[in-house]
Amino acid sequence: MENKLRERQRKSYITMRTIYDVTMVILLLSVGVVMFFGEYMKLPMITDTDKVFRYFFGTICILYGSFRLYLVIKQDY
Repeated sequence: MENKLRERQRKSYITMRTIYDVTMVILLLSVGVVMFFGEYMKLPMITDTDKVFRYFFGTICILYGSFRLYLVIKQDY
């Protein structure tokens, strides 16, 4: 009985963690893409910031998002 409960809790945790990680990957990669292509989308909040900062922050977001994507694929919880 207790084994079934623990197994169900473990599956629930893995599902919640996977949903959280996929959401973070989508968010981080989206922010990185917006930072790079904000000029083409004509977003004043993005175009008013310094170009070096935008590219630096966009690169960090894409790298970290890619790392999180690797963790989702590996899924070693």
